[in-house]
Amino acid sequence: MVLDHFALPINNVHVLNLNTGNHTHTDKSGRFVLSGVSLKDSLLFSHVGYTNRNIIVGDLSKELVVELEENTISIDAVVIEPEINALNLIADIDLKSNSINSSQDILRQVPGLFIGQHAGGGKAEQIFLRGFDIDHGTDINITVDGMPVNMVSHAHGQGYADLHFLIPEIVERIDFGKGPYYAEQGNFNTAGYVDFQTKSSLDQSSIQMEVGQFNTQRVLGLFNIINENKHKAYLATEFLGTDGPFESSQFFRRRNILGKYEFRPSACDMVSFTLSHFESSWDASGQIPQRAVDSGLISRFGAIDDTEGGSTGRNNLQLKHKRFLSDNEFITSNVFISQYDFELYSNFTFFLEDSANGDQIKQKENRVLYGIQSEYQKNFSQNKINGNWKVGFSFRGDESKDNYLANTINRREVQNYIQRGNVQENNLGAYTSMKLEVGKWVFVPAIRFDRFEFEYEDALSTLYERKQTSEEIWSPKLNILFNPSDEMQWYVKGGKGFHSNDSRVVLFDEARDILPAAYGADFGVIWKARPKMVLNAAVWTLFLDQEFVYVGDAGIVEPSGRTERQGLEFSMRYELFDHLLISADANYTLARSAADPEGDNFIPLAPDLTAVASLKWIDPRGWFIGMNLRYMDDRPANENNSIIAEGYTVVDLNAGYQFKRIAFGLQIQNLFDTEWNETQFATESRLQNELESVEEIHFTPGTPFFAKGSVAYRF
Repeated sequence: MVLDHFALPINNVHVLNLNTGNHTHTDKSGRFVLSGVSLKDSLLFSHVGYTNRNIIVGDLSKELVVELEENTISIDAVVIEPEINALNLIADIDLKSNSINSSQDILRQVPGLFIGQHAGGGKAEQIFLRGFDIDHGTDINITVDGMPVNMVSHAHGQGYADLHFLIPEIVERIDFGKGPYYAEQGNFNTAGYVDFQTKSSLDQSSIQMEVGQFNTQRVLGLFNIINENKHKAYLATEFLGTDGPFESSQFFRRRNILGKYEFRPSACDMVSFTLSHFESSWDASGQIPQRAVDSGLISRFGAIDDTEGGSTGRNNLQLKHKRFLSDNEFITSNVFISQYDFELYSNFTFFLEDSANGDQIKQKENRVLYGIQSEYQKNFSQNKINGNWKVGFSFRGDESKDNYLANTINRREVQNYIQRGNVQENNLGAYTSMKLEVGKWVFVPAIRFDRFEFEYEDALSTLYERKQTSEEIWSPKLNILFNPSDEMQWYVKGGKGFHSNDSRVVLFDEARDILPAAYGADFGVIWKARPKMVLNAAVWTLFLDQEFVYVGDAGIVEPSGRTERQGLEFSMRYELFDHLLISADANYTLARSAADPEGDNFIPLAPDLTAVASLKWIDPRGWFIGMNLRYMDDRPANENNSIIAEGYTVVDLNAGYQFKRIAFGLQIQNLFDTEWNETQFATESRLQNELESVEEIHFTPGTPFFAKGSVAYRF
């Protein structure tokens, strides 16, 4: 086992036998098994955030327990592993060195991922990755401890991923991958996937209070209840409130509470229970037309319809079990159930359709989401070939009741229902993969199978009507890695993925394009160029059978045609001096529709050039300061590039000091008070005093200069 100085297990420690080259990793209980070890072999233990340690094996009859010393920044400890997701080490470095206290910040830890908020803070973020405007999750698979976040056949949009139930301070690790190359990931894994793994235990309890501009308050409580060898439990709570910078108050309120209990009933078993509750409500000023600001009708932080907003909530229950069948094989299982509700009021076109009452719409649903996942893994080592074999299956069921879209007035009066009904959607998945290490080469072939069942009961039909259909898809994958040393990995990745369509689109469009596929390939390198520098560079391509595009006049996303993307990406993490870290990520993508003629084949809102850079100084005596820069280039807002969504450059500042048990912090968003647009859409709308409609940029302004202070007490 590998533990820290609090005797808590450390997950994902790299354990390398320097004599044989064999290696392994610790699991969440800190446990590892390494075969082929002899007396006097030298074992190297390394993990970002801890000082490397060498152990000489002196006794093979007893369990080895190793304690690692925590370090602030330790790129020296980085080992580039012969694993598909070796790039996770960049997220490990960022998590260890960044000050994070919002679910938005935690999403930004994925290199190359951008987000935008455009509905008062409570709506799921708009996501950008690899030349995709993913909307709220149509082309990225997001999970927390393996539990799905994306919602299929959602009232607002397919793949809707509201991560606001995740308290960022309990995130232990971010597992991510770009492209459709991972057998364990199913629906929505086209541009990539992200799994946020929460802590098994807390090293200490803490209370934190934050106060900022715009009547912003946040209270965080982390309570270490049990911390024993076989039993661990903690409770995490969060309250966040703000009025925001808008002229009409957002009245945003969010409440989170989570409890987690983990125990080991035997030496071969590990069990954990997680129970959480989340609720949120807000008002919003919506997306405003540029002409209304230019004419002086409203300010950048004004509103045409300030009755937008909504409420949402989610209750989760999760049970996870890991059982070792032998030293080299184990089974992991995950069972979950969620109760979810959602209510959203929007007005995208103002008075385009209804010149008297306006075009406000309401989207609402109540959902029960449940499922099970199980995976068997067997590790093997024979004739200089090491590796493992995995086989897994999953089932997910979604029951969305009274899922509807309606025209409303002032949130109170429902004028008419556009859609209304009950959705039942089931997804059965299975996969198998094999990892073969032959010398310095690693081969990982895999295949995945998914079957979907779609069912919709239309409540607006005069006759009882239940539509249903099913579809299946096979997704082969192949990853080839070459690790000439523990300081470099070359990789070639290829595979097929998919995203499902909304049940209502499937069933009312005569079951066409149910599971549009994505075909991708990556070629890249991860290189520890210097003892304190890690680089990553890649070239990639991705083809989609069917895209999703935003439709402003209906406030929905709808299927479009085939698309293709090619891109370049670069990342660097460099510890220039002791405790001074420089980070940089740059991504360029050429994204085009494959079905439209040249000049009319731009993909609306697909970013072509994005970059992130940061400078962080972490002093072991307690001081911290960091500056972060985000850049997004201008991008087309419509298919012929006649309307442009303006780019932006925003700089944030974080600083803090920890003195014994007390920590002080200062966060400044938009340090230079840049005037920027966080989200933008090309929308046709009509104001109440206009005779004709206008299609132009409608935007939500980005946060102006915003300062927030915090104090935390640990006990």
